[in-house]
Amino acid sequence: MSEPERTEEARRWLRYAHEDLASAAAMSEQGLGVPRQACWLAQQAVEKAIKAALVFLQIEFPKTHDLDLLRTLLPANWKVKSEPADLSELSEWSVEARYPGDWPEVTPSDAQRALSSAQEVMRSVLEDFRAHNVTSLDGGQ
Repeated sequence: MSEPERTEEARRWLRYAHEDLASAAAMSEQGLGVPRQACWLAQQAVEKAIKAALVFLQIEFPKTHDLDLLRTLLPANWKVKSEPADLSELSEWSVEARYPGDWPEVTPSDAQRALSSAQEVMRSVLEDFRAHNVTSLDGGQ
């Protein structure tokens, strides 16, 4: 895949990430849907944003929802590799938000925390792309 094609594919992943994040924000901030859905969309936004970076860098990645594992694949000079420090809580929403289990019901406070974490990761990813001279990252909006 050529560099322009990789860049376009990364932008496509970022557009999906932006759309998931916008949906999570609307659910959380406007009380739409249920909190667990906002948590799941926040996790999905982060997963797609990290995978956008991996696509751009031509780094193969496994089919996983483990956000900390995915970002370990990034080079050290990518800010999102270490900021925020721990994505394990967000990773858990890939399952806990979608299936019943032995965990407590998801609260609006959980959704707000997930959204805040996702927004922080998105900011880091966008800064990383800009540092690599990839612009026009508005998510297709």
